[in-house]
Amino acid sequence: MNCRLLLSSSCVALLVLLPFSPALPAQAQVSNSPEYTVTDLRTLGETHCHPRIIKFDAPGGGTSAGQGTYPSEVNPAGEIAGSYVDANNVFHGFLRTRDGTITTFDAPGAGTGAFQGTEPQSSNPADAITGYYIDANGVSHGFVRTPDGAITTFDAPGAGTSSGQGTIGASINPEGAIAGDYLDANNTFHGFLRASDGTFTEFEAQGAGTGNLQGTESALTDGLNPEGAIAGSYYNDTVGHGFVRTADGAITTFDVSGAGSGPNQGIGDYGINAAGTSMGPYIDSKGVNHGYVRTADGDITKFDIPGAGTASGQGTLPFNINPEGDITGPYIDKNGVSHGFLRTQHGDITKFDVPGAGSASGQGTTPFNNNPADAITGFYVDANNVAHGFLRTP
Repeated sequence: MNCRLLLSSSCVALLVLLPFSPALPAQAQVSNSPEYTVTDLRTLGETHCHPRIIKFDAPGGGTSAGQGTYPSEVNPAGEIAGSYVDANNVFHGFLRTRDGTITTFDAPGAGTGAFQGTEPQSSNPADAITGYYIDANGVSHGFVRTPDGAITTFDAPGAGTSSGQGTIGASINPEGAIAGDYLDANNTFHGFLRASDGTFTEFEAQGAGTGNLQGTESALTDGLNPEGAIAGSYYNDTVGHGFVRTADGAITTFDVSGAGSGPNQGIGDYGINAAGTSMGPYIDSKGVNHGYVRTADGDITKFDIPGAGTASGQGTLPFNINPEGDITGPYIDKNGVSHGFLRTQHGDITKFDVPGAGSASGQGTTPFNNNPADAITGFYVDANNVAHGFLRTP
């Protein structure tokens, strides 16, 4: 299964991800999570809860099911980029500053029909933002927004021009380089790196398929680190595998033991930090999600959050890793409800829910990104299935 569009921040209700094969490079060592402590802030009194949760809505966000506010990244300064879905199901971008001021924006050429519009995915410390927009014909195009609000649009060479095809800006690093992917005229994905001067370099992971919705995808939000390394996933048939591309263009592919090798199973590599440590979920043969973290030298640790469900579509979904190696994301319980977690580099786990999050299947708390200080942003879905943004500060 291909999850590029499903994992845009507004679609994470479809949280379950990528596939891959269970073969593991000989040099990699795999371990289960070491001993750790689990802190469940949901069961502690207010006096024990040091973190603070701020809830917010972007102006113009819709109030019907599936609409609302969907943050995607919080940068080191605590500023949040993301998208919101209005009452007509059109996407728009926003930037929220530390004082709570929200600026909304649209990329030039963005469509105004349902499920068209502007979808920011990543921001860097200088508040440059990248993402993509969907035009009136259903074609995706990349964009980069400078700190002063100027927006440049771009298309990767070879990107398709039919509905559902086009260019995705996925991650931007401090130097202004952008990693992403494009879907060509044959509906195959290809990875790219766009330098700050606009130069494109295309790449393919070895073993990537060339069929419909197969190929190479860069990870969203934090898939490009300051050193220029890119994390992502590639697909052959409907099975996903992970890759890391170093700044010099060398690509290492990998799988995680225990990952299923059937349709819609495998691995998704969802982010990489400055140390070259990457992480993501893998889906086993029963369709259950589990977490892993992979060091730059190939050692892999697998983990599950206590309380995660064990049925298909449930489990642990790591979404982001910060420079210190702390990981955040949601876990889905046995009732299909999402809850937040933070796993430190040492394996200690804190679980949390945003007040007001719904408790029915498909509702709950979905962390999306954590910055170097472990400020966490994401969204929660309320009892009416409307999404709202949150910022959890340490």
